[in-house]
Amino acid sequence: MKMNYFVVGTNDKDASTRFYDGVFQEFCIKQVMSNDRMTYWQSESFAFAVAIPFDEQPATNGNGTMVGFALGSKEAVKRLHSKVIELGGRCDGEPGDRGPMFSAYVRDLDDNKLCFSA
Repeated sequence: MKMNYFVVGTNDKDASTRFYDGVFQEFCIKQVMSNDRMTYWQSESFAFAVAIPFDEQPATNGNGTMVGFALGSKEAVKRLHSKVIELGGRCDGEPGDRGPMFSAYVRDLDDNKLCFSA
């Protein structure tokens, strides 16, 4: 079994789309679909989307929910952590060794938690 896709909610799809375009740019992950409610990006191993909630209620971040991205190197973790801050996200854990992984934690524009690791 492998992860198929992950969706995070947003209250501003346009801002969130620009944010994740910037996040995925370094890895050549492109948008594959966008409509009035969702934007999807796809790589060879996963799909990721931002969406205005279907029930039309405000999007909220899930307490304890986190999306993890394996980046392959400490340098990539550091670069993407910095990029997220530059794009308007915020730090939720500086890059560093955590157990067997080198990881960094950030929050996107809607306060969804992301982890970058190598």
